[in-house]
Amino acid sequence: MELVIGRVAKTHGVRGELVVDVRTDDPGERFAVGTTLRGRPATGGADNSYTVTAVRPHAGRLLVSLDGVTDRGSADALRGTLFLIDAADVDSGDDPDEFYDHELIGLPVTTVAGAPVGQVSDVLHLPGGEVLSVTDPAGAEVLIPFVAQIVPTVTAGGIVVDPPDGLLDDSAVEA
Repeated sequence: MELVIGRVAKTHGVRGELVVDVRTDDPGERFAVGTTLRGRPATGGADNSYTVTAVRPHAGRLLVSLDGVTDRGSADALRGTLFLIDAADVDSGDDPDEFYDHELIGLPVTTVAGAPVGQVSDVLHLPGGEVLSVTDPAGAEVLIPFVAQIVPTVTAGGIVVDPPDGLLDDSAVEA
C-alpha cells in the first residue's frame, strides 16, 4: 500500500520552487535535502524520482526545490503530483494511542457487548477531528468519531466501540 506524504499545489516564483501540501507527520525527514521522492504525476503515467535540493516552510506548507526543476515551466508541469512512500516503511511508533490510517483500514469493529458493527473502510480527517468510516454488514456507511470515549480499544485484531445512545442504528447492530 502506498501513502501520500505530499502534493504539489502550485509553483512559487520563477526558479522552479514547488508549493507542497504536506500530508505527513514528519516533513523534516520525508522532505529533507538529499532525500529522493517518488512522484506520481496528476496526469497519470509512470512514477518519477526527484531529489530534494532545498526546502523551507512557507504559510503552512513547504517550498521544495528539486534537482532538475529549475524554472517555472518545469515546476508547473509537476502541479498535482503526489509524493508517495510505501506503507511498509512506516510504523506508528511507541505511542499506543497513535495510528496511521493504513493500520486501521480493514479492521473489524464491534461494540463493547460484542455485537458486530462492520469494518473500517476509511479514516476521515475533518476540522473537528478524525472519524472512522465503517461499512456495516448491509453495506451502509456508519461514521464513528475516533475519540477515546467512543473508541476505547484498538488492537491489531480489531476495534471496540462504546457508542452513545443514537450513534448506531439499533437495527444494524444486534445486541
